[in-house]
Amino acid sequence: MKLARTKLASASGKLSLIALAILAGPFALADDSGWYAGANVGRSSATIDDARITSGLLGSGLTTTAITDDNRSNGYKIFGGYQFNQNFAVEGGYFDLGNFGFNATTVPAGTLSGNIKLKGLNLDLVGALPISEKFSVLGRIGVNYADATDSFAGTGAVNVLNPNPSKRDTNLKVGVGLQYAFTDALAMRAEIERYRINDAVGNKGDIDLVSLGLIYRFGAKTPTPVPVAYVAPPVVAQAAPPVEVAPPAPVPVVVPPPAPKKVSFSADSLFDFDKASLKPGGQQDLDKLAAELKNTQFDVVYVTGHTDRIGSHAYNQKLSERRAQAVKGYLMTSTGIAGDKILTKGVDGAEPVTKPGDCKGTKATKALIACLQPDRRVEVEVVGTR
Repeated sequence: MKLARTKLASASGKLSLIALAILAGPFALADDSGWYAGANVGRSSATIDDARITSGLLGSGLTTTAITDDNRSNGYKIFGGYQFNQNFAVEGGYFDLGNFGFNATTVPAGTLSGNIKLKGLNLDLVGALPISEKFSVLGRIGVNYADATDSFAGTGAVNVLNPNPSKRDTNLKVGVGLQYAFTDALAMRAEIERYRINDAVGNKGDIDLVSLGLIYRFGAKTPTPVPVAYVAPPVVAQAAPPVEVAPPAPVPVVVPPPAPKKVSFSADSLFDFDKASLKPGGQQDLDKLAAELKNTQFDVVYVTGHTDRIGSHAYNQKLSERRAQAVKGYLMTSTGIAGDKILTKGVDGAEPVTKPGDCKGTKATKALIACLQPDRRVEVEVVGTR
């Protein structure tokens, strides 16, 4: 029995180019690293080489009158991996591609049946290209170490010399797919993968697995709930009975509340470029603000993170949110402000300080990064009384 003799160089080459193109895409290094695990289930398929089976029987003096193939099966894989950043991961796991077989009838009277079981281990390089906040295109290239176990049985005029051959070998593996993130921790994958396989009788072929699965990322942050403003229902005043009008009382002097204090910090002074961890110098700047706010009774503190326009919207949105969260956490520690009084948000690069035309270009050169420096900032607005 032989699996499909397809042109692996052409098919796997196209899939490999897709994977490499994905890896060469956006190169921003986000704080997206971490371990993950998952599993896929689906349908596997192979092409049985009926012509070679017929030729082999004819070489033994037997004419094939009928042949049926069992070229579909159920397959699954269990895997784990490490995500280095939003574009690059390495993944290893165990796979079981199922069973495939055939049944041939001959003259002189006899039958030949064959079956192959395929399972093994794989190690892949996985690339991801985000196309929206939730969807990503996947590409993979790697190696599989497969255990092919064959079994043959003959009746009548068919004599099988080696009924149970087996083979273990290492070959190429490629694939493409789509991923949808339900949350930062849980996502769903749909994939098409091709496994290059050596069967146990000296032939090579491909097994395709079309599958659907789930992955879970360990240590992923849960999204911060967005505060919702309460709007009181309108009050309908009822007509009051006529009363004697007293002399007007003196008009009280209304003391206006203190104006909110708003401070803008350069993101480059608080964080390293493209990072969300406070630098020692940035902590000193926040300590100065904390000293100025000493003995203040806080009503609310708004912390807003801003990025420049370099990079994708989805990535910059997450980066601005993480920076606002980092400033919030430090202010809670240094000033003792309750966490429910500090509201954070990220606004991507939607509110730039620079004007259109000030900074030309889209490629992340040193000159453009320096020109857009005013746009990268964190704004802290304090509402309270002393």
